[in-house]
Amino acid sequence: MIFKMMPALTVAALLLAACGSSGEQQPNANAQDLAALNQNPNGGMSANPEGEVSSQSLDQAKKIFEETVGDTVHFDTDSYSLNAEAQAELQKQAGWLKANPAHAITIEGHADERGTREYNLALGDRRAQTIVNYLTALGIDTGRLKEVSFGKERPVCPDSTESCWQQNRRGVTTLDN
Repeated sequence: MIFKMMPALTVAALLLAACGSSGEQQPNANAQDLAALNQNPNGGMSANPEGEVSSQSLDQAKKIFEETVGDTVHFDTDSYSLNAEAQAELQKQAGWLKANPAHAITIEGHADERGTREYNLALGDRRAQTIVNYLTALGIDTGRLKEVSFGKERPVCPDSTESCWQQNRRGVTTLDN
């Protein structure tokens, strides 16, 4: 019986804490949102009385993840190796995922427009797999990880310039739930 009352008790405690605050605002709303996500046993997701997860909460979690953690790593041309910057980004993602175990993710592998469709799909797949392997090595359960390759089919920048190609050579982490 006490376990059934835990979500209600948690909400009541949060409401009391909010009412008793000194009125000071946190300097960074995103940090406040991230803290709330870390405290929520559902990983930032709320359930309605039927136990269904609110899509609004998922949207909020996605926004917080993208803005405070970062969802994209970039690769060199024809490479699926993680540089130091990509590793640091994935370490932040792993930390967030450990603090929010209710979330599963999909890793998207992308490539620039150069090369054949088949080559770029295979390269995107290797990039996504590299990210999955790295997150797994950092302690994230493989059951929470999916991967997909989009090759050159979903560019973020449509121009045929080196600057755009660099933006399109990426791996993107998206929250599934």
